[in-house]
Amino acid sequence: MIIKTLQVENLRNLVTVEISPDPELNVIHGANGAGKTSVLESIVVLSRGRSFRTTQAGELIGPTQPVFRVFAETEDNQQNTQRLGLERSGKRWRGRKNGQDLLQLSQLTRSLPLVLMEPDSHLLISGPPEIRRKYLDWGMFHVEHGFLEVWRRYSKALKQRNAALRKHQVDVLDSLDDVLATLGSRLSAMRRTHSEKIAEDILPLLKSLAPELVDIRLEYQDGWSAESYKEALKAGRERDLDRGVTNSGPHRADLLMFRDRVSARAVLSRGEQKMLAVALLLTQARILADLGEPPLILLDDLASEFDQKHFHSALAHAQHIGGQVWITGTRYPELDGRHKVFHVERGLVQEVL
Repeated sequence: MIIKTLQVENLRNLVTVEISPDPELNVIHGANGAGKTSVLESIVVLSRGRSFRTTQAGELIGPTQPVFRVFAETEDNQQNTQRLGLERSGKRWRGRKNGQDLLQLSQLTRSLPLVLMEPDSHLLISGPPEIRRKYLDWGMFHVEHGFLEVWRRYSKALKQRNAALRKHQVDVLDSLDDVLATLGSRLSAMRRTHSEKIAEDILPLLKSLAPELVDIRLEYQDGWSAESYKEALKAGRERDLDRGVTNSGPHRADLLMFRDRVSARAVLSRGEQKMLAVALLLTQARILADLGEPPLILLDDLASEFDQKHFHSALAHAQHIGGQVWITGTRYPELDGRHKVFHVERGLVQEVL
């Protein structure tokens, strides 16, 4: 997947941007606060409908009008082109694909898959389980097309069960537990399969990218301790009624990481956590590429996160996957091969090489 043209209007300090990126590698550099990360942010927003820097869409709206807009013309491996657009004003959004209005933001996400590495990506190792669940779910969304429907149905059933728990509607719980157990088991099985694929495929990448981390082991934790999810729901019902919430299930799952049976978050340095995060993200990108369509790979401020050796190694592995790569930084790194360079200053983006 590549972006052939990118247009941004009124997103943060990017008043008007129109660029034609290189299909292989693009470097966006400028001083801190110039707006270089906002260029990557615009791509993420177009794909996901939300930013990786804030949960408040209103914070993205620039000074010239009450909305922001992002447009892109993309091309896949089969040279099929599509035109994508997103307009957002506070809580209201409008997405379009090839001139047609979209009903769900997930249609943009499927049309523009991307992997993002940014300064907080180490939280994939040291942060709460929710971050690792989202990491797995992103992979499953693109790998297993039935995943989203199962996830939505599970989330709906979970909300219904929690409401019944708060109201102590014991007679409703039996039927809800059957539905939740079926959907939760399917959801967990898909995540486990994806986790095992990641655990297998990450090893050769670690050997090359970060040999010091080859002893890291990954283990998916379902979110319940009983033999089956239905048994866990039954065993925990009294506790759930007391607390008014479902305490077990895929919504409590985690992707555990160990070194010598000790949690990786406890023994890895911040630098090692960042390298492991890069490996995890690039492994997912490789899995998706092997299915036929490499995602965009966005590397925000990577040069400041690693020394030159690890920076160039991570970049080389990202390029090897075959998708379009975007990197930002406060300076222009020395690079070989085909690429374009864009300089950002006070929200103005200019191609300089």
